[in-house]
Amino acid sequence: MKTENPLLQASGAPFGAPRFDLFHTEDYKSAFCEAIRTAKAEVESIASNPAAPDFDNTVAALEYAGMQLQFLEDIFFNLLEAESSPAMEDLAEEISPLLTEYSMSVLQNRILFERVKAVHDKAPMLDPASDKLLKNTYLDFIRSGAALPDADKEAFSRCQEQLSLLELQFGKQSLSATNRFILHLEEEGQLDGLSRFTIDSAAEEAKERGLDGWVFTLQYPSYHPFMRESRNRPLREKLYRAYASRAVGGPDDNTGLIREIVSLRIRMAQLLGYRTYADYALERRMAGFPSAVLSFLDRLMGPSLPAARIEVADILSFARENGFAEEELQPWDFPYWSEQYRRHHYDLDTRQLKPYFQLESCVDAVFSLAGKLYGLTFRQRNDIPVYHPEVRTFEVRDEDGSHLGVLYMDFFPRKGKRGGAWMTEFRGQYRKGEEDVRPLVSIVTNFTKPTGDSPSLLTHDELTTLLHEFGHALHGLLSRGKYPSLSGTHVARDFVELPSQLMENWAFEPEFLQGFARHYLTGETLPASLVERLVRARNYLAAYGQVRQLQFGLVDMAWHTLESLPDETAVDFENRVLCPYRTLPVVEGTAQCPTFGHIFSGGYSAGYYSYKWAEVLEADAFEAFREHGIFDRATAASFRKNILERGSSEDEMDLYVSFRGHAPEPEALLRKLGIS
Repeated sequence: MKTENPLLQASGAPFGAPRFDLFHTEDYKSAFCEAIRTAKAEVESIASNPAAPDFDNTVAALEYAGMQLQFLEDIFFNLLEAESSPAMEDLAEEISPLLTEYSMSVLQNRILFERVKAVHDKAPMLDPASDKLLKNTYLDFIRSGAALPDADKEAFSRCQEQLSLLELQFGKQSLSATNRFILHLEEEGQLDGLSRFTIDSAAEEAKERGLDGWVFTLQYPSYHPFMRESRNRPLREKLYRAYASRAVGGPDDNTGLIREIVSLRIRMAQLLGYRTYADYALERRMAGFPSAVLSFLDRLMGPSLPAARIEVADILSFARENGFAEEELQPWDFPYWSEQYRRHHYDLDTRQLKPYFQLESCVDAVFSLAGKLYGLTFRQRNDIPVYHPEVRTFEVRDEDGSHLGVLYMDFFPRKGKRGGAWMTEFRGQYRKGEEDVRPLVSIVTNFTKPTGDSPSLLTHDELTTLLHEFGHALHGLLSRGKYPSLSGTHVARDFVELPSQLMENWAFEPEFLQGFARHYLTGETLPASLVERLVRARNYLAAYGQVRQLQFGLVDMAWHTLESLPDETAVDFENRVLCPYRTLPVVEGTAQCPTFGHIFSGGYSAGYYSYKWAEVLEADAFEAFREHGIFDRATAASFRKNILERGSSEDEMDLYVSFRGHAPEPEALLRKLGIS
């Protein structure tokens, strides 16, 4: 190993931020090998400690072991998502087995497990966070096979290693399938119905590719406007079929990988004595059991499905009145005609909003909102290294001027960036002794790029996405936790979306919108009449949108409540599961699971329901703001104290009740959406 490897050196950058300006792809492999060696030595010193095991010398010591390796993992795997390359993807396939082997060497270390078990069995008197860390650590060992016979331990480790590689491959092929297709148009007549912003963006995309005309891709900022605006039905169908058949067959086929991933998860869960993978996964979540999740989804689906079918029927009727001659709406018809319906019935063309949402103004407004609620300030820094020239960094300070953390913001699509939007960390918050290590938080999106004639202008959906991810960022930045694994967003999967979904509410508050939204050319304030129409249309297609999310949750649970693989393809399985809940026709050769990264390459396996679970929490929580004012500092202070600062230091439902005074009910969400 080269001692000068910058990945292993003290940063020297402000706040200990990663030195992206010094990192090279060829440095990672040797850095990981050395960091793993160091981490193993730290763990071995805990296992071989001659002193009797206690909380401090075993459980707490283990919590802080391998911090250099964790920092390195956060850097590498975040860049793999946001600034990837074929070389990085190849490296990931080399490095993942090394990390799995290290993790298993710790969690299946019998001597170390005996020390943890000895502390656990003593049931020492501890503060709530330390008590939870002890219970979590013990359970981590159990759930990783520490108590299994040696042969089963080895089988579990093999499954874990294979699974990590397959999940990487799934994400790699999803990205490749998304990037592989383009719709290249060369005739102006093919642009009928498209807005000037959409046309300019497509022209810019073509120019970047060295092509004449206009290029549309399967990335959301390109795909979604085309489907919603284009009057050219055959082109909408072509783009839809390409989008909905990504990774179904062809060189990036993920359908076989799904079966392999699910099979390995079943095997791992059953080795540990669980009936299904869902039983295993939900043990550490608020819901607790598959039956609770399925009951929850059914409770929402019951009133939502008939309401959604009425919504679709209304749009079909409207389309027929306006010249649509087909018997039923196809998936490539629905976005277009639902947008026409919105414009007609709500007098709202969402394209009217876009000129008022200049990206820079939206960012400033979100920062200002955090200032009103929590007293935070954000100052752009140009001396913190970034991994791409488009990335911006901000130092975040509290009301008293104290440093809270660093926020990275990376807004635009790139070839090496996966689709969607997410918040992540290059370093989480924790305390060690007297030191409060502050977080390095990142928001990554795929917003509409600037063009030669205009700045980046967000859709209202993109503004809502910005608020959502900023809610996650606040959860990380405001953390005051003691232990790394219990701080910030390291909470139960079905609790983590509460802060993010709560923030989305402000995207529909007139007082917030009119405080910043100005036309980028004229400076005109967003008209009150337009805001009124936006708010009135908020629940337009609410039931349809809810059913779509519930479908994702149901197919996730269907895969992960299996006790053995069914004798059918991944596509056929999905269609069978979702058949009772369809609102639009099934298109042969298309499926959502082959690019469903949340459950097959992300952290939401047997957990996609958590978006709806958190929406119930959020709907109830925002009622507290409505009761006292949407900028009420006392309500915000309570939310900060009881939720944002606490991480997972106590049971998440207890934290919620401390804020709200009662447990939430699913009916709160139905009320919010106007579904009866």
